[in-house]
Amino acid sequence: MKTLNYNIILKPEKDGGYTVIVPSLHGCVTYGKDLNQAKTMAEDAIKGYIKSLVKHRESVPSDDLSYVSTVNFSVPKLTKKMVYA
Repeated sequence: MKTLNYNIILKPEKDGGYTVIVPSLHGCVTYGKDLNQAKTMAEDAIKGYIKSLVKHRESVPSDDLSYVSTVNFSVPKLTKKMVYA
């Protein structure tokens, strides 16, 4: 069995919990009440997404050759109030 790697984005929500986005699987989004549940839900969503791709004989993308990085930059004082962190 081949192991596929997927990058996920965990975005904290204002009311608590985390939205999880899997960028390489278009529309693959889920939610968890905490980081552990969010990661578990992401695994479940990815499995379901891949199962659907295989069922419909579509290619299965992965992030095996991808690298993830963060870019930081400064914003003017007026803009800081508008930035949601």
